This record gives sequence, structure tokens and C-alpha cells, in this order.
Amino acid sequence: MIGYIYDRDNLVGELKFSDGVYSFIYNKAFLDNRDSQSISLTLPKQQESFISPYLHPFFANLLAEGNLKKLQCQKLKIDEDNEFVRLLKTATDDTIGTVTIREKR
Repeated sequence: MIGYIYDRDNLVGELKFSDGVYSFIYNKAFLDNRDSQSISLTLPKQQESFISPYLHPFFANLLAEGNLKKLQCQKLKIDEDNEFVRLLKTATDDTIGTVTIREKR
């Protein structure tokens, strides 16, 4: 599965989840733009992927918690424990800050 990361309407990179591993990589055009800034201090601009068995805290913090999480999961019929799908389905707009995640480019 792939989620496309945007800052406003600018493609920043791709977040993938495969075989229990998360990876985030910045888009080449975004990296080449000297005016663009990293989306997080903990995700500095670099060509190499950020790879982890856990969803990076920057992205995890875009997810709802508590009752809102339960309500979203019930309404969207998604598993509360599937952070990647929750992110794809709920971080498309109205997030904290300017970063959103889309299923399509």
C-alpha cells in the first residue's frame, strides 16, 4: 500500500507499508527544490528512505485517538489497529498543519 504525502498541494513523498515495514521517501523534485523544507525535524530531507517496523511518530500524530478514533473506524468500517489504513482514510484533509495523505497522486 502507498500513501502520497502532500504539503498543501505539493507532492512531498511516498509512505509505504509492506510486509510489516513502513518506509517514507521524499520525492526527487521536492528534494531538488531548495525552497522546500522537510515536513518534520525528525524526517530531514534526504535521498534515502526512512524505514521502520513502526509508523513514524510524525505520521502517527496525524491519527485521531480515543472516542474520535472509534467513531472514525466505525463510520469508515476500518480496523482500529490498522494505522496505515486509518492514515490513508482520515488524513486526507483537515489535519494539524499543512501535511495531508492521499491514496492517489
